[in-house]
Order: sequence, then C-alpha cells, then structure tokens
Amino acid sequence: MIQDWQKLIEAMDGGVGALRAGAPEVMKSFSAMARGAHGGTALDAQTKELIALAIAVATRCAPCIAYHAEAAARAGASRAAVLEAMSMAIYMGAGPAVMYAAQGLEAFDQLAEKQACSA
Repeated sequence: MIQDWQKLIEAMDGGVGALRAGAPEVMKSFSAMARGAHGGTALDAQTKELIALAIAVATRCAPCIAYHAEAAARAGASRAAVLEAMSMAIYMGAGPAVMYAAQGLEAFDQLAEKQACSA
C-alpha cells in the first residue's frame, strides 16, 4: 500500500478546519469557487471529479488525489474511467505523473471500497 487515503482525508480535514477558523473569508471564497466549478450542466459530476482527479495527479497533490478519488467514487465512477483519467494525467504530466497515477488509482480503489461497504 502506498498510502492510507482515508487517514489522509481525516488528517487533512483537521488542517482545513483550522484554515476555515483562521481565515474564514478566504475559505468562504474558496468554497464559493468550488460550488461554481461544480455548477453548470455541460459536464456531469462524475466527469468533473475525474478531471479534478487527473489534475490532482498531474500537479502532484496527494490530499487532492484523496478528496477527488473519494468524490469520483461517490459520483459512481468506474475503475475503468479512473484508469482513462489516469492515462490522460500521465500524458499531460509525463514521468512524475506515472508515480502519482499509481497513487490516484490506489486511492480510488480504497475509497470506492469504503463507498460500496456503506451503500
């Protein structure tokens, strides 16, 4: 196992909570931007999360990988769709993206299993 993605999410939730308390206006603005990015109807939620997961891999943001892998699982993404998104991230991010794509796939597998168990 590369990482325990659920534990990473739990750890980051505390840090993000501290940011919300310490910089509420900035975090409210960030939340508004997130709502705006998730709005619209041209792309469904699953596609948006697959894009976000691929960008997380290409930019090498492990916590972003965890959050968007979980959201992709929640949105009903298949493992095959995640693999195609990881392929695009590798294409766009070259060699280092391969290492993060492995993390992205592992995160999805762990967090999709959690979703399946709670359904």
